[in-house]
Amino acid sequence: MSRDMKWREPEAGFEYEPDEVLVTPEYQHEKLRACGISPEIFGGCVDPSFYIGLGIHAGIRSGISAEGNVNMLQSLVQYRPVALGESLRVCGVITAVTPVPRGWTIDTDVWFEDAQGGRVIGARRRSLKPDPSKTGTSGAGDRPQPVIEAETKLQTLARHRLTPEQVVAYSSEGNSIHYDMAAANRAGFRAPLIGGGMGVHYLMAALWSQDVPGLLDLDIFFRRPIFWDETFEVAISAEQDAICLRQADSGKVLTEARINARSSAEAA
Repeated sequence: MSRDMKWREPEAGFEYEPDEVLVTPEYQHEKLRACGISPEIFGGCVDPSFYIGLGIHAGIRSGISAEGNVNMLQSLVQYRPVALGESLRVCGVITAVTPVPRGWTIDTDVWFEDAQGGRVIGARRRSLKPDPSKTGTSGAGDRPQPVIEAETKLQTLARHRLTPEQVVAYSSEGNSIHYDMAAANRAGFRAPLIGGGMGVHYLMAALWSQDVPGLLDLDIFFRRPIFWDETFEVAISAEQDAICLRQADSGKVLTEARINARSSAEAA
């Protein structure tokens, strides 16, 4: 990103400049290996988690800074699997900017279209844009109800231990709280934290290991920061309608997703 970029304040109704994006096999393999995930799980298809970051960077290219922002809620819909190397057109619009005690929440609708104009991926998002003058202040608007309640029966699917080296290898320019200790401390965190999209890779890998999805519709909630030295588990509900990342020691939910719809690619 150019140091001469002129940032603009987010405002409702602002539309991103459409752009063409793709995920190459080399890029997917590099980033998944940084996460400790086998790229072979996804075969020749794109892990949909990548479209979270691609949506954020579409905003950056249009002049909307992501520096210091924290992902709160992500809706991710795959209408069909995307082939590695397949070019898609990304479009986006800021739908709301809302003052909260810690700064502002920014709601964005981002989607990806194929060559025929069909919507392939949907990636609506809500993020917190902190006000630097309010560091230490709590409150980011209404907190959505938990997807996974205390009594929910969960099956552990995988366990992961992050290292700073992994998180730095995965992270890209655009938000230094993911790879720089000083930046994370200035934002009020004890250490760098992984981006929301990085955490979603672990959810996707677990789901794809069960069955390659055709349609997949998730509402993802980022409940607690996942720091670059965290150990966590991937767990799914007995009803297969929710999946989460939870702290290995305490069992506290870090990221959780409601599975609104899921169908097998083979059945499509």
